[in-house]
Amino acid sequence: MVKKYIADWKVKENKVLNNDHCLLKLCLDEPLPEILPGQFVQVKINHSEHTFLRRPISVHFVNQKVRELWLLIQSVGEGTRLLTIVNKGEALNLIYPLGKGFTIPSENNKSNKYLLVGGGVGAAPLLYLGAFLKEKGITPAFLLGARTENNLLQLSEFQKYGEVYITTEDGSAGEKGWVIHHSILQKGAVDFIYSCGPKPMMMAMARYARQRSIPCEVSLENTMACGIGACLCCIEKTTEGPACVCTEGPVFNINQLTWPI
Repeated sequence: MVKKYIADWKVKENKVLNNDHCLLKLCLDEPLPEILPGQFVQVKINHSEHTFLRRPISVHFVNQKVRELWLLIQSVGEGTRLLTIVNKGEALNLIYPLGKGFTIPSENNKSNKYLLVGGGVGAAPLLYLGAFLKEKGITPAFLLGARTENNLLQLSEFQKYGEVYITTEDGSAGEKGWVIHHSILQKGAVDFIYSCGPKPMMMAMARYARQRSIPCEVSLENTMACGIGACLCCIEKTTEGPACVCTEGPVFNINQLTWPI
């Protein structure tokens, strides 16, 4: 079992990305433990009389050298709204690192083509995965989808690690439609797919991968209250029975899931 830590992180920067999203850059005075792509943290919400539970947030990026962690926040409720307005210098208490991350290719598979597919804020864990792959000599491709151009987040960061393909539902950027409709998928030549985002999108990608016998991993976003497998809020049916997404995931191979694909 991976050792878990609890500590107060200092807010180094709170960068507003649009009306509903911000990028939190947090730093720690002590060396960071190993944090892997696909893992997440549980954040305690400050200054709230009604938000008792921590909020699970995907690891967006990690810089071990400067002891920095990035979290991409979407305001969807009281807890995440309060996270979008934290001030520089404020402390946020985190439990980390939690969950099982993405499978990292072995040296023998470095020449394979890896496609990282994300929708909306669900693309958050794919940035760190892309950086991790790049550091190992693999240049991935990203396929990112959003409702509008304004909802495409961190594009310049993704472009540092690989070629970025885009879809928007209204056609304001990239190809019009959903990620599953992007022309890159019709060209084939993909050896492995990683995906995170809305469940219908991930199910569509899983169906695409299964039909073409392409290995595929997805990062589930089930409701997580405790993050340590105690509350059983995040149970997902798998081929081996019920699984806690927060401990046995959030990343699963699609062959483990009972999705109708």
